[in-house]
Amino acid sequence: MLIRAVSEDDMPQIMDLWNAMIRDTTATFTTLEKTKADLNALRADRQDAFLVAEVQGRIAGFVTWGPFRSGPGYAQTAEHTIITAEPRQGVGRALMDAAMTQAKRQGLHVMIGGISGENPSAIAFHQRLGFAMAGQLSQVGRKNGRWLDLILMSKPIEAP
Repeated sequence: MLIRAVSEDDMPQIMDLWNAMIRDTTATFTTLEKTKADLNALRADRQDAFLVAEVQGRIAGFVTWGPFRSGPGYAQTAEHTIITAEPRQGVGRALMDAAMTQAKRQGLHVMIGGISGENPSAIAFHQRLGFAMAGQLSQVGRKNGRWLDLILMSKPIEAP
């Protein structure tokens, strides 16, 4: 497995992974699928905060992170998105380890995960990585005709 910075050539596979999650799950609350323009803008905005896992020439997953909230008081806190093609293959852990290392070099202090309450495997994954429960926002999302809870998890990033 190779963990590396995202490239333009990765965008179609990333779009497929992300849009499948949007269409087929409540792991994300959005119903708006990502377009090529969306992903190219995100890649341009997050050149140093967008990594992929490549396995045998295919994208097995990706992680990206950006501002948690606007304003200077939150400048050292980031929220991440991680999606893998196949669970329990070590891809997610490898991506998050690389992301935390990169975030540390960027001077970030805390990484946040916003996780659907209907995604207990993602909650368990983050707990295994040392993320702690930071809060639950009840019924703040709506998808597929249901109200969904948002679980916030956080992990301090060690100082360089």
